Amino acid sequence: MSTARRRGILAAVTGIVLLALGLGVGVVVGDALGIRTEPSTQMTPADPVVPAVSGPVLPPEFTAIDAPDSARISAALDELADASADATGTSGEASLTVTAGDGDASDDSYTLSGNPTALHIEAASENGAARGVYDIANSVRIGSPVEALIGDHPASKLPFRMVDLGAVGVDPDPSQWVDGTDYSHVSRAFEDVYLADPPYIDQDALATAYDDWDEFLRHSVANGYNAVSWPGFIEFATFEDVPGVYPEGDPHVARALALREAFGPFWDRAAELGVKIFLRTDMPTLTPQLADYFDREFGGLDTENPELWKTYTTALDELYAAEPALSGILIRIGEGGHVYQEPGWDYYSEIAVRSVDAVRTMLETYSAQAEAEGREVVFRTWSVGIGDVGDMHTDQSAYHAILDGIDSPALIVSTKYTLGDFYSWLPLNDTLETGDQRRIVEFQSRREFEAFGSFPNDLGPQYQWALQTLLEKNPNIEGIWTWTQDGGPWRAGPMSLYLKSGFWQLYELNTQTAAALARDPNADVGQVTVDWAKEWFSEDPETVTAIANAMALSRDAITQGLYIQPFAEQRTFALGLEPPPQMWIFEWDILTGDSASLGVIYEISKDRIDETIAAGHDAVAKAEQMRDDVAATDASTWRDPAMRDAFLGTLDYEADVLRLLAAYREMFLEQMRWHDTLDPAAHAAWEQARDEYVALADEHISTYSGDVNHPAWNLAAADLSVQRADRDDAMAWIARIMLALALAWLIIGMIAARTRLVRRPGAAAARVTWLASTRPWRAQEGTLGLLTLDRWLLLVVPGALLVGTRAVQTSFLSWTHLAVVLGAWIVFLVVVDLLLGRKRSPWPVIAAVGGVVVLRCIATLVALSFSGPGGYWFAFWTDPVRRTIYIGVAFALFLWVFVAAGWALSTQLGRRRATGVVLAAAGAGLAIPATVVAIIGLETVLSAWNDQMGLLPWGLARILGLTTYLEIPADTAWWAAAFGAVVFVIGLLLALKWGRRKTSTTIGAGSRHPEPAEV
Repeated sequence: MSTARRRGILAAVTGIVLLALGLGVGVVVGDALGIRTEPSTQMTPADPVVPAVSGPVLPPEFTAIDAPDSARISAALDELADASADATGTSGEASLTVTAGDGDASDDSYTLSGNPTALHIEAASENGAARGVYDIANSVRIGSPVEALIGDHPASKLPFRMVDLGAVGVDPDPSQWVDGTDYSHVSRAFEDVYLADPPYIDQDALATAYDDWDEFLRHSVANGYNAVSWPGFIEFATFEDVPGVYPEGDPHVARALALREAFGPFWDRAAELGVKIFLRTDMPTLTPQLADYFDREFGGLDTENPELWKTYTTALDELYAAEPALSGILIRIGEGGHVYQEPGWDYYSEIAVRSVDAVRTMLETYSAQAEAEGREVVFRTWSVGIGDVGDMHTDQSAYHAILDGIDSPALIVSTKYTLGDFYSWLPLNDTLETGDQRRIVEFQSRREFEAFGSFPNDLGPQYQWALQTLLEKNPNIEGIWTWTQDGGPWRAGPMSLYLKSGFWQLYELNTQTAAALARDPNADVGQVTVDWAKEWFSEDPETVTAIANAMALSRDAITQGLYIQPFAEQRTFALGLEPPPQMWIFEWDILTGDSASLGVIYEISKDRIDETIAAGHDAVAKAEQMRDDVAATDASTWRDPAMRDAFLGTLDYEADVLRLLAAYREMFLEQMRWHDTLDPAAHAAWEQARDEYVALADEHISTYSGDVNHPAWNLAAADLSVQRADRDDAMAWIARIMLALALAWLIIGMIAARTRLVRRPGAAAARVTWLASTRPWRAQEGTLGLLTLDRWLLLVVPGALLVGTRAVQTSFLSWTHLAVVLGAWIVFLVVVDLLLGRKRSPWPVIAAVGGVVVLRCIATLVALSFSGPGGYWFAFWTDPVRRTIYIGVAFALFLWVFVAAGWALSTQLGRRRATGVVLAAAGAGLAIPATVVAIIGLETVLSAWNDQMGLLPWGLARILGLTTYLEIPADTAWWAAAFGAVVFVIGLLLALKWGRRKTSTTIGAGSRHPEPAEV
């Protein structure tokens, strides 16, 4: 067998192996993407019912009140006095007697006896007596006859009812909201109270904050709540019983003592009113000094070591002793990092509890400490897909693996009622149906993913169905945790601050509903809505009915307008995570434009596209109907006409946003339909929808920019998507033209030697690139005698094709992508040239590499030629077969570049040195760009690249960051650089001469210019 034949067979076998390897990579990529769906079991709440609304009944004037003299009863009587003062009048007189026994403090049952003129509350405990007074005050506020309460009132079904901190200590400064792009999750509560230096506390600001707190506390107790989660822990800890954490004189100790002295009275006031305080913190929570201590003692954050957690519990022991009003600690492990860090403070958290053993060790340590101290520890199962415990929140088997056997009476496990975050269309969280631990259920009043509570959103029927279903299956559920304000970014949405600013009364309904259902899961939620409308807006039956009718429509407007039903009613899995059912809005007010989300949404919905488009317009009609219902009311019947204006303003805002979203959904669904079918009608429909969206977007931005109560939505990602989509058709045509030119170059190269074309300028270069890319061992002979023009064409044609292909692939929008890719190839070629030296020609290897680059670009241009980059990525995300084939071919050609380079070099250097040159060049091509990326910051570069390419949701980088969500270690770029450097060194050693060796070569073959150029 001839040498040429052996080489040909070897090349063919190598090609087949590389293709098989590439196809294997394609399969692995598909498996890593893990894009799949399964049906989602929907909650099935009853349809909302608006009860008949009666006119108001004037309350009696309470002329004589006999009640225990305690802070708790006094606060309740203050509420009654305020309600009476707010009433439009009184009718008759009445006395009120309150009797409280010394029974179980948690028993809030009571009996109201007597008649309309002489009422008597009898309760086994002060808790029940206070509840009775609050119920009377509520009847006064809503114009209900007080005597209707006469009878027995059993204890609340769920004794534990917690709220967040509301907006206590948060400054409603419009300048902090007007920009609308601050996605920090930090409330900045008490920002005016804190001082950077001793004495650390501004006493005047503290006094104002205390009044703020007292108002919130009284209001929450009146609503039926008896616990508050207070942000912070490490800020109050001195670690004085853990030697070595803080050196003597460390300001953290003095600041902690100052904070305790400042906020201790806040907690004491809560205890007076029967309210528990739980310090809410992420774990592990750190300061630089504590992190250094852990490095010294445990070699870092060894979260499976109980001694690490004892550092915290020891600090808690000392804190509990100093502040007896504290009831326990509330722990989250699933989120953390810079997005929660208070500006100007060095207290921070890390997501480091990622294993089953780490969670169990942490909980066992904290629970033992809580039992010993007579306190409680609340553990949130929220874990957002991080580490081995990432599905603890949504998977029963994971829940059991982590928590089975941890049955401390001091442990309470807290879980969101939805199987995921606070979205609609999610199933009920079935992890709440299981487990032996004490459980509480989390609800969110100001729904962060549904316009931050700025749209009417009556969740009563859903809350009721969820609680009734869960209580039937799990007797260990003993409470709720209602988020009145918190959750998500504080300053990216409207400046609605609970009890302070904006239209907070709108989401107060959900706070009141959750409390009512915690007391009685069978409560009439329709009546709760009516009572809410009476309390805050009007006593007039027609006006209240109109408001209640509007609220009954509110869920349809939300679930159809903010969600795409065919997608939302499926559980979708990707990248090891379970994306939420609202991926086209990711997240909050960010209208996404990434190809992954929009492509997958279309693929799931494509059999129902027309129905889905119509649903968006139906949602607009619902919002307009709600607006018409409220607008038809008489302004004079409202408690305050300004509240009517606020209601109409929010409904105008909702209708505008839903119009915008309806146009956007139609636009991107038609765009994807075009990519899928290449139907000109779909392209025309996309153009029409695009024009409508652009006009509505301009109008929306013009109307609502700078409006802190109705902020303009963030359309940055959507606008980038429109910009990319606008270029798809042009990019497809450019790709077709480039593909035609590349194929012409390739064909000329194939046939030039057998035709007169070989004498044409450039034909010889085309022939050499084809020859060198398919038979790289002939690259050296092919470059002999080339004209100067042909030599440069060996470099310029593949280089220009590479630049053009990458530019088209990115729609000429991602210079980050071009810089990294081209930078790596330039480094590769420079290193090859340097290692070849002045005595050897670089043109053989340039011809081989350039020829394969042409083939690689042809493969990409074929994929781009159908409908541009949008179609390229649509197929990547939605068509596993096309994706696998493309990756197989592209990866095989990528590896063939290095094989061809080494083979071409081997005729000049021998196999060992040629291998070394290729390895050194490849290593440098990896190490140098990776080092630049590492210096800039991997997260920064990935975010910029993703913003420009639009592959994954733009919002990912604004939440926890791409690296965190995808679990990419922050030092990955440095490791890549180190790996590249090692490969470079190995290659360099192989490329060097190891000794003198005589060779027989053709005269001039080893020179930089082997033959004189033909003239």
